[in-house]
Amino acid sequence: MKPNKIQFMENYNPQEIEPKWQKYWEENKTNQADDPSQTSKPKFYVLDMFPYPSGYGLHVGHFKGYVATDVSARTKRLMGHNVLYPMGWDAFGLPAENYAIKTGVRPEVTTKENIEKIKNQMKMAGLSYDWSREINTTDPGYYKWTQWIFLKLFEKGLAYEAEMPINWCPSCKTGLANEEVVGGKCERCGAEAGKKNLRQWVLKITAYADRLLEDLEGLDWPEKIIEMQKNWIGKSVGAEIKFKVKDADQDIAVFTTRPDTLFGCTYMVLAPENPLIEKFKNNISNYGEVEKYVVSAKQKMERDRISEVKDKTGVELKGLVALNPVNGREISIWVADYVLMHYGTGAVMAVPSHDSRDFEFAKKYGLQIIEVVRPEEGGTELPYEGGGVLVNSEQFNGINSEAAKGKITEWLARKGEAEKKVHYKLRDWLFSRQRYWGEPIPVVHCPDCGVVPLSEKELPLKLPEVEKYQPTGTGESPLAAIEDWVNTKCPKCGGPAKRETNTMPQWAGSSWYYLRYIDPENKEAFAGKNKEKYWMPVDLYVGGAEHAVLHLLYARFWHKLLFDLGAVSTKEPFSKLRSIGLVLAEDGQKMSKSKGNVIAPDSIVKEYGADALRVYELFMGPFEQAIAWSTQGVKGVRRFLDRIYPLVLEAGQKEKSGPETERALHKLNKRISEDVERMKFNTAVSAFMEFVNFASEDKERFGRDAAERFLVLFSPFAPHLAEEIWEKLGHKESIFKEKWPVFDSALAQEEKINLIVQVNGKVRDKIETDPGMTEEEAKAMALASEKVKKWMDGKEPKQIIFAKGRLINIVI
Repeated sequence: MKPNKIQFMENYNPQEIEPKWQKYWEENKTNQADDPSQTSKPKFYVLDMFPYPSGYGLHVGHFKGYVATDVSARTKRLMGHNVLYPMGWDAFGLPAENYAIKTGVRPEVTTKENIEKIKNQMKMAGLSYDWSREINTTDPGYYKWTQWIFLKLFEKGLAYEAEMPINWCPSCKTGLANEEVVGGKCERCGAEAGKKNLRQWVLKITAYADRLLEDLEGLDWPEKIIEMQKNWIGKSVGAEIKFKVKDADQDIAVFTTRPDTLFGCTYMVLAPENPLIEKFKNNISNYGEVEKYVVSAKQKMERDRISEVKDKTGVELKGLVALNPVNGREISIWVADYVLMHYGTGAVMAVPSHDSRDFEFAKKYGLQIIEVVRPEEGGTELPYEGGGVLVNSEQFNGINSEAAKGKITEWLARKGEAEKKVHYKLRDWLFSRQRYWGEPIPVVHCPDCGVVPLSEKELPLKLPEVEKYQPTGTGESPLAAIEDWVNTKCPKCGGPAKRETNTMPQWAGSSWYYLRYIDPENKEAFAGKNKEKYWMPVDLYVGGAEHAVLHLLYARFWHKLLFDLGAVSTKEPFSKLRSIGLVLAEDGQKMSKSKGNVIAPDSIVKEYGADALRVYELFMGPFEQAIAWSTQGVKGVRRFLDRIYPLVLEAGQKEKSGPETERALHKLNKRISEDVERMKFNTAVSAFMEFVNFASEDKERFGRDAAERFLVLFSPFAPHLAEEIWEKLGHKESIFKEKWPVFDSALAQEEKINLIVQVNGKVRDKIETDPGMTEEEAKAMALASEKVKKWMDGKEPKQIIFAKGRLINIVI
């Protein structure tokens, strides 16, 4: 979508000045971090989630995050920090391989081309990355250490082989990663994806479940992402209860967090994969119907099986009956696809009166519903999922439900029918891929010795070149066809052995890349100990919300392994995390090549300049919120930059600013310092605009001292423009050699503020007052307000909430 042409002032020509300063920064190594041994500066490590090198390059949405981290990096340098701000490429994996398959060009060729394209776009935007630390996950010098970490996982018993069901496309005749299945269908051909059992490598992330959960405390992460991590780990404390199968020497164990509802259990449900179904096939009178349902369920995607909106289906196992352990009541046994074998025990007790899913199922199939928990204040409509007191629960009637959980568990435990248990939703990480474009797994299979790891001195095990890198159709990687690579000698016994032909997933290289930036040329370790200790943890990590769970969980898992090995000095890799709100197309939809609504940064920079792109990306809306792109908005920002150019140059000819300007500048200084730290970039740009309006009203009060201070503050936002004006003002060195201005708190303080007065959270008045007003003073003024009195209607306040300098909320 090409922007409309617009006429701008001749004396500000970004197309000339921007390449000039980009060349200057590169030649003078302006953005390179200092070696820790050569500096006493405090460190600041700011990191973008590195991109995979797509053939389409970057669109303007990608730059919302990149420009934000660049402003943070440039500001911290001016504040005297030694800043590590690197960039690299997540170049292995499905996106790169699929692009190569689509174009018919080898993945190493397309990857190299795509990297150059994206790198040029980044440089064009003036992003101040330290390119001397550039990494690429497909470089053998890099993935040597990915393989080394895998060997450590293997040594610790955290990497193992297992027969596992994978997604399978019957049309393409290949295994599919979860990322390749969209809406239950193969993303390439559209065929319905099913399941197929194949030998897989699995990482035992579950061994770290408690630590992954506990160490979330204290991280400066968005609450939403912390909750997503907690939910993915899914720790549940409860009890495992044994239900006997009538007339059989068999128990069915179920895990529940609500043993207090056991008297309301009227049926139980098995997962389609539960081996008890096959074990009791001769006892099930309708086994043919059951078998047909089981086969169908196993072909469904897990996300579809557990969807809250889907219609619940199931089949009763006729001829099988279980006994409720609390009262001996006979209950029917069903199979239903919404129960998963890997969570809990693969069987659930159904209490339709107190679980909405069970309630729907029971109503559909006419099953009994017995209320056993009632709220303290009395009856309620079923299903009721809260706490209360027990009813219809024999000797436990009248007991609080929380207390009843322990009492019922203990009672059953004495009879050997229950024990306290902890379960997790988290599953071990399915690690291997039957694809070509990935890190080779550094083990061999020996008929005598079994699975044998390579020695560290044999790393990297390089990915061989192949003529055909398309999926084989056999479920094996294309590497399996390269006999002279596959056939090798066992490192242990020296006998004939075969290399592992599955490769690692894209997640592997991205699970530790932040450590390699610290010491990218080190051939003896992934990072030197002193450098790692200086730079870690990452102080600010920025990326898309789509990585809120898996990438962050995997990186934290690998980091904890390395911490246990003494290879890293911190328990957590990323101390502060922020997510970027999506940038939509001008039509309000997600940018997509197929929709034709993608806006390339190249055309925006060519027409309006990189600084206009940068400042608009920051100004368009709150950093974490989704917002639609507006080329009109870019034009408005360009006009703003046009005003700055002559205004600041003209001010540079005057010696001194007036006192009003000094006060305004200190307020701006305070605002920008705080907003950059809080990543409130849109309000920071607004503050710059307000100051420019103020300075333009009376140019005589805007002199060189204020102009230079303003320019230093503005330089992280529009670095090319700032450098150019700085040079024209007679300075010989880069503006980024300057120090960030320090504001005077007294001068920066607002003379008057509008205190918002709320009643029950709704604004009812605004009172102009001093910013330093105390809570007692604010309370007195608010309660004296006639507008407030009207809404209080003579009632006494239950609570008064005071936020100094901002608002007071009276709760009645």
